[in-house]
Amino acid sequence: MSHDVNRGFGAASSAELPADIVHVGIVGAGQMGSGIAHVCALAGLPVTLVDVKQEALSKSLTTIERNMGRQVNRSVISSDDRDAALTRIATSTDYAAFGNADLVIEAATEKEDIKRAIFKTMISHLKPACLLASNTSSISITRLGASTDRPEKFIGMHFMNPVPVMKLVEVIRGIATDEPTFQSIQALARKLNKTTAVSEDFPAFIVNRILVPMINEAVYALYEGVGSVSAIDTSMKLGANHPMGPLELGDFIGLDTCLSIMQVLYEGLSDSKYRPCPLLVKYVEAGWLGRKSGRGFYDYTQSPPRPTR
Repeated sequence: MSHDVNRGFGAASSAELPADIVHVGIVGAGQMGSGIAHVCALAGLPVTLVDVKQEALSKSLTTIERNMGRQVNRSVISSDDRDAALTRIATSTDYAAFGNADLVIEAATEKEDIKRAIFKTMISHLKPACLLASNTSSISITRLGASTDRPEKFIGMHFMNPVPVMKLVEVIRGIATDEPTFQSIQALARKLNKTTAVSEDFPAFIVNRILVPMINEAVYALYEGVGSVSAIDTSMKLGANHPMGPLELGDFIGLDTCLSIMQVLYEGLSDSKYRPCPLLVKYVEAGWLGRKSGRGFYDYTQSPPRPTR
């Protein structure tokens, strides 16, 4: 059975030429938004980064400068490249700063109600031709696009973390996404030196549909006493040649993000194999979210980090 449901939609717009994306707006100055701003600026694109908190914007600029400095030290880029890129990044707490943007990428927290509220508030500040993309790792692009005034210009552009290092971008068309929008995003990804994988608009897309249930299964193995944190991670690193064990990887991604993705899969596909592990729920309820909170399946206040179970 073919799931290629999108191709017949947006056909009336197929005569349009793909938009040339020159100025990129980004919503959310967290880890993902900062990384996307980093690669866009290095690719020569002016970037406007917007967040509701000024302190988040200041922290983001510090992070971007530090990460570009590491690239200079490794001779990945020159100091001139870094200096020029940093001048291309502007910040604001006001969506009106997106007035000249050709594309705005939303990189807010993985909560659908928050993303929809952002789009609802933001769209009045955008020019009619501006494209919209979400960096969501699991939520329906069709549904998010339908909450805007331009579903045909809405697309999923899921970057991997850390953005400056990881080569992949998942591109997800909603049912209304037109061909010019798709082609514009493909061209932008090439400009950013990224490789794209095109996914249909199903819960969690490709990477997280496969990856996060593996992490959830590792949590079940811990929950059921099959092995300790160390035994599970060592087994997958040395037995499957994974660079990180699944529990360590869950901490790196953020256990709240892993739980959100499992909930999207469980609710979206109604299959018990996607049921979030109760231990994962408990860790998130405790605020033990992984590296970003200092504690998850490992305690990061110690060096080296010590397993918490």
